[in-house]
Amino acid sequence: MELDEFIVTAKAACYVGGGAVARPCRADSHDLSFRDGEWEYLDSYFGGTDFIGQEVVWHGGKAVWAMNYYGYILEPSLIDAQQVGDVIKRSLSLLYAENRFLGGFEHIVGDYAYRDANKGDVQQFHGVEIILYEGEDVYRLDYHGGMIKS
Repeated sequence: MELDEFIVTAKAACYVGGGAVARPCRADSHDLSFRDGEWEYLDSYFGGTDFIGQEVVWHGGKAVWAMNYYGYILEPSLIDAQQVGDVIKRSLSLLYAENRFLGGFEHIVGDYAYRDANKGDVQQFHGVEIILYEGEDVYRLDYHGGMIKS
């Protein structure tokens, strides 16, 4: 299995797929984990409505890739945490079905528009995920990451 393929599989199995909740590795963190042979993935984050976290991939016990993210609701009168989660899960499930997690994506979920834009590739990237309601940004997540080199 290649790194890109593993990342997509792990992401799809964890947050989007309602996957295995792991024992928190830090006080007050929410952790999701996934394993496949020599590959291991951990998504560890803090918060709920506004949240910050990190995803890490290990191969053979060595950290090889990571991504940091911070997401927050911009207009709580127009969207709540449950709606954000629903839009993200429905949108990302379609993106992951294309066997990718980068490269930009747009999807409509009811009255909301999901948009993801990024630059780079699995080696090094940065991007933004937004949800719009009637053309107004109501949620935003900034992310960046890439390969870990010793």
